[in-house]
Amino acid sequence: MNKPLNIFWFRRDLRLEDNAGLYHALNNGESVLPLFIFDQNILDKLPKDDARVTFIYETIQDLKKELQKHGSDLLVKYGKPEKVWPEILKEYSVEQVYTNHDYEPYARERDDSMVEFLNSEKIAFKTFKDQVIFEKDEILKADKTPYTVFTPFFKQWHAKLNDFYIKAYPTKKYFKNLYQTKSLSLPALKDMGFEKSKLDFPKISYKNKLDDYAKERDFPALNSTTRIGLHLRFGTLSIRQAAKDAIDAKSSVWLSELAWREFYMMILWHFPYAAFDSFKKQYDKIKWRNNEQEFKAWCEGNTGYPLVDAGMRQLNEIGWMHNRVRMVVASFLSKHLLIDWRWGETYFAEKLLDYEMASNVGGWQWAAGSGNDAAPYFRVFNPELQMKRFDSKMEYIKKWIPEYGTKKYAQPIVEHTFARDRVLKVFKEALS
Repeated sequence: MNKPLNIFWFRRDLRLEDNAGLYHALNNGESVLPLFIFDQNILDKLPKDDARVTFIYETIQDLKKELQKHGSDLLVKYGKPEKVWPEILKEYSVEQVYTNHDYEPYARERDDSMVEFLNSEKIAFKTFKDQVIFEKDEILKADKTPYTVFTPFFKQWHAKLNDFYIKAYPTKKYFKNLYQTKSLSLPALKDMGFEKSKLDFPKISYKNKLDDYAKERDFPALNSTTRIGLHLRFGTLSIRQAAKDAIDAKSSVWLSELAWREFYMMILWHFPYAAFDSFKKQYDKIKWRNNEQEFKAWCEGNTGYPLVDAGMRQLNEIGWMHNRVRMVVASFLSKHLLIDWRWGETYFAEKLLDYEMASNVGGWQWAAGSGNDAAPYFRVFNPELQMKRFDSKMEYIKKWIPEYGTKKYAQPIVEHTFARDRVLKVFKEALS
């Protein structure tokens, strides 16, 4: 029988440094074999050129190289976890499995099944907080119920934050406990049914943006946002490092953006139904128009509203959209066109490199008015005014809409005042 070992299972924490679960696994003193599973339950639903799969694949390659420097390697499997794990237990004598918490509905179901299966094999399954500073029940109101409004949540989140919570886990001190092995194979991207994406991935390079972040973040023509959503999503950057950098730079606005991410994660944890249904349940009574031709025009950036169209074209071309513009396009779809916010949320889920279910659902429900702490239903963004305020020189517009100002550019799909009156009437009927 093989020598007993422990396994650390990478999921949304694709880094060796400052990794909570990896630290606890290595610090246990026993040999640790790192593992990553390309999960078919997730992959089978994705388009074959999904750029995020390429990003994960390239990150896995980097992790393997780093581990090989220490005489170890990353065991990489492709399949459904419920089928992969019995195979692993035939290959290795596993005593304990370590990993980090994941809060999305599928992940919770998967981990509940894993606990049941591993317990039946007399193997402990240990999970740790890693992708957030505070989680689950760590920030609650005085009556022990979760916050549903951001401002008081952030006040407590910020008051509780101290050096203890952002201290890095010293994983490197214990690399000697990595399982020693010859090089392990890596399934090819094409053998898993995927093509290498041509998209560029943003680097982890944001410290020079923090000084001017508060005053420049709303202007989409400026390269003033950090673009780290992708790295927080897949854990190639530690949230503790990001928070520490925000504090060191005295960037309270950027720190609050990190807290918004955790706020939405807590909402999803406490109210999992909100991933698919309106947080404010009466909003599910709204009679959406759901015009497929208008949805297509929105997806392609052909609505005749320049800020909306520029944002959608940016998303389609580079897998990212400026956050100010995300709010405008989401409001436009749900309010001007009266198309169910879930249609837009699903489209963003397919296209965004930095797609994070909690934040995406939270943002869409905020724009539609159906979410917790949402914009009131009668607040309807005027895309023309937003353009004048945040892209007055039309730099962003002209970058993404080369035909802007010519006869080739689309006519407005709907008139603003008419659309506003219509949505107010429809929402009022549903909510009265």
